[in-house]
Amino acid sequence: MNWISNVRPKIRNLLQRREVPENLWIKCPETGQLVFYKDVEANQFVIPGSNYHMRMSATARLKSMFDNQTWFDIAVPEVPLDPLRFRDERRYVDRLKDARSKTGLNDAVKLGYGKLDGFAVVIAAQDFDFMGGSLGMAAGEAVIKGLDTAVEKGCPFVMFAASGGARMQEGILSLMQLPRTTIAVQRMREARKPYIVVLTNPTTGGVTASYGMLGDVHIAEPGALIGFAGPRVIEQTIREKLPEGFQKSEYLRDHGMVDMVVHRHDLRATIVKLCRLFLKAPASAPQSRLLAPAAAMAATTA
Repeated sequence: MNWISNVRPKIRNLLQRREVPENLWIKCPETGQLVFYKDVEANQFVIPGSNYHMRMSATARLKSMFDNQTWFDIAVPEVPLDPLRFRDERRYVDRLKDARSKTGLNDAVKLGYGKLDGFAVVIAAQDFDFMGGSLGMAAGEAVIKGLDTAVEKGCPFVMFAASGGARMQEGILSLMQLPRTTIAVQRMREARKPYIVVLTNPTTGGVTASYGMLGDVHIAEPGALIGFAGPRVIEQTIREKLPEGFQKSEYLRDHGMVDMVVHRHDLRATIVKLCRLFLKAPASAPQSRLLAPAAAMAATTA
């Protein structure tokens, strides 16, 4: 065998550029600290040094809440893909295709039904990576479906909100989700079942003008931006300097806008305590509150 045939592959391997994952390291937005991605992921996407709360995907949210990281996905009614045939720099259908490929979700809200410390509970998680968590027809249907499922099952509904507001590509159809989700919240209230909202960074626009601020309890993650319009828009409108920390979780808690600010590591335990309080449950979850068999559950959520 020619010696060149042995040497050539080795030289080629040396010259080839090594592929490095883009998310191998994460830079803390507050301190500039570089942290290994796996360490941040293991810490529920909280930067270990600064305690800065990074955004979490909808799937990661559900995993962090449900017992044994398992749940039943709740099917959401289909909606028209591009009802207005909207186009700006790109077609709306192309933007949707990219968002679905990036997140693995059908739209900005993911629903799950499962056990939370033994209690049956419906959880909705809004994913900011899906077009800024914007509220469109599909996301509105998901929120309504989650609330109606909680009413049907007689269990609490937990909403993890993260959104930049209404989805401009759907125009008035997007804005109509505000009253529609508000009516669904009212049905939840009439059924006298707990509705717990967790406001994450950021929660703005139409979400705060509807289901995001209609919960029985409002929990905010540390440092989350929460409001309708952004602080820069408000400053330009009123032409005044805003107070330090305006629209941040801690400021809103101190001024009565949210009930509590809870570290992500303590969220699950806090929500469990609230469920026990609302359901008047003893220290251990009663059997009547536990889930139905898997076969029955699969049939009801299909």
